[in-house]
Amino acid sequence: MRVLLDEMYPAALAEGLRAAGVEATTAAELRLAGSPDPELFAAAVAGGYVLLTENVGDFTRLAAEHSMRGEHHPGLVIALSPRFSRRPTRIPTLVAAIERMIGERLDDRVVYLDRPLEP
Repeated sequence: MRVLLDEMYPAALAEGLRAAGVEATTAAELRLAGSPDPELFAAAVAGGYVLLTENVGDFTRLAAEHSMRGEHHPGLVIALSPRFSRRPTRIPTLVAAIERMIGERLDDRVVYLDRPLEP
């Protein structure tokens, strides 16, 4: 599984995912910090990355438009902030939720992380 983290996530999350065996990178590592959402989504698609974000409105729209054009994407994972915090103490919770998805087919899917595991 390859995951691209939207820029709201800290590099420590990418490090935690890598330690768990997930190939993860950040928008900043790809020199996309501050890029418009369509550009970040396009980079995720081109690189074969599942995109992890909290930005429901923009990215679900982009994924839907992409699919409506008959194009495919590796997947979009939405971590709703009331349930999944970006605070450093909660990184293990988000890592565990992503780990549970390893091996799932996420192609062309929008997946909402619905229940955090307590570390």
